[in-house]
Amino acid sequence: MSALRPTDFTGRIVWLGRVDDRAATLVATPLDLMELTFAGPVGESHGGLTRPACSRVAAQYERGTEIRNVRQLSIVSAEEVTAIAAAIGLDHLPPAWLGASVMVAGIPDLSLIPPASRLQGQEGGATLTVDVENRPCKLPALEIEARRPGHGGAFRAAARHRRGVTAWVEREGTLHLGESLRLHIPAQPPWPHLGHGVASSGPV
Repeated sequence: MSALRPTDFTGRIVWLGRVDDRAATLVATPLDLMELTFAGPVGESHGGLTRPACSRVAAQYERGTEIRNVRQLSIVSAEEVTAIAAAIGLDHLPPAWLGASVMVAGIPDLSLIPPASRLQGQEGGATLTVDVENRPCKLPALEIEARRPGHGGAFRAAARHRRGVTAWVEREGTLHLGESLRLHIPAQPPWPHLGHGVASSGPV
């Protein structure tokens, strides 16, 4: 029996992008076509088979420890980005300012889909494995504030549970604008002990 269940939910790719040099800027360069290898999108600054540990895994590793890279891509929802924009007083929030790799439309509550879900291209079969919800950080807020002064400070609160998910490449291939991604979810119930015996690291 398969450990993953295909769902009837599909998302249409409405934006693709690549962060060329995250040391210089988080802002992504728009793409019409994204080539994916096991190391992530070709040319992506967040790519690679491994990466140095950062603050997101501070409870597990000392900063800089070499670990598997399960944060090769940042996937956001068009509907959630629209909601963030409205909450911070903008008519439009470009996904490039968020350093997004892929923006999809049509999957409800994208930021809350289960870890280990797959998003599979319906044309070439390129498959992305979801790691976890992408927690809001200060970097997009700084990019927004630089371009629309007075609006960046509200980003972190507005983006809570709307920031999308991080992912890594399970099957190589290409993605292109307009392509559909089908959601597959793990075939298992929620862990019954959530909320018990877990050290708190702040609001979830």
